[in-house]
Amino acid sequence: MSLREEARAWLEESLSGEFAGARGLGGPGREHEAYELRRAWERHLGAHGWTCLGWPRRYGGRAASLDDQVAFHEEYARAGAPARLGLIGEGLIGPTVLDFGTDEQKDRFLPPIRRGEELWCQGYSEPEAGSDLANVQTRARLDGGDWVITGQKVWTSFAQWADWCFVLCRTEEGSRRHHGLSYLLVPMRGPGVEVRPIVQLTGTSEFNEVFFDGARTAAGNILGAPGDGWRVAMATLGYERGVSTLGQQIGFARELDAVVATAKRTGAIDDPVLRDRLVRSWLELRVMRLNALRMLRPGAGAEVSIAKLYWSEWHRRLGELAQAVQGKAGLVADAGGELGDLQRLYLFSRADTIYAGSSEIQRNVIAERTLGLPR
Repeated sequence: MSLREEARAWLEESLSGEFAGARGLGGPGREHEAYELRRAWERHLGAHGWTCLGWPRRYGGRAASLDDQVAFHEEYARAGAPARLGLIGEGLIGPTVLDFGTDEQKDRFLPPIRRGEELWCQGYSEPEAGSDLANVQTRARLDGGDWVITGQKVWTSFAQWADWCFVLCRTEEGSRRHHGLSYLLVPMRGPGVEVRPIVQLTGTSEFNEVFFDGARTAAGNILGAPGDGWRVAMATLGYERGVSTLGQQIGFARELDAVVATAKRTGAIDDPVLRDRLVRSWLELRVMRLNALRMLRPGAGAEVSIAKLYWSEWHRRLGELAQAVQGKAGLVADAGGELGDLQRLYLFSRADTIYAGSSEIQRNVIAERTLGLPR
């Protein structure tokens, strides 16, 4: 049996029993849904070997090929399995620890991620250091056997639930830009850490402000050498463009299908301009998949650079199209004040071109690093 077939059978069985009610839960603008059930699902995935598939067997993975990892993420999305709470741990900090961590750090941090027991968040963006990440001002100093952290992070997804945060901070007094930064692993449950939810356009709060006021972490909880945090942080960002994006595109296809169905129901499909936009969206989604597949080959360069820019701009346009096909009804919530799926798609997709590197920054990266144009 292939891994794809194995995953399909396991997901069908698991999502028809104890977790039958978990289908379709979570995702952008809906991360507040059924937290406890989805936390239990994370542990269920881990207990049955369906987390961290590409990790070495020594650390509980399957050493799965890229093709098999793609197959799992596609089957996961097709099954309507709940949005992952452990994605940041498995997809970002886990690979970073594998590449930069000591043996002791790997033994401490990787097993709880694989088992779905510890959740992580990412401490990068600040009020004055969003897309301009090198302007980080959060500071840390050594005090005996601990790093003491002071500063603020913002737009921190899942911080309200996370057990740990990987924090990019300035550890060399007087340093500027990407010099003098360090990459610390900081517990979120200790004193000196305050999490304040940020209310989004959707009315929910899946990201937060995080304030560090003398928060502490052990001196050994640093990845890489002191002052080498920029290199480690850039490696982490590279993992964001991984195989899970192909599963994400199945979710996009499901959203597009809902937009088309709505256009047929409302009669918007008869508008030649809207019909042209629907066809263009369908074609562009196919192009997105082809480019994502090219990203997986060794030595991919420009394809990786354009991926985030492409999907985020496409998804925002899909949100605008979702509103257009609803007509006036798309402007009004239901009697209980709840948003419909297409309304939520429109509102949340406004953020797509801002988070994880704004479109403006992505264009600069492509121009300077890929095309070699002057700054």
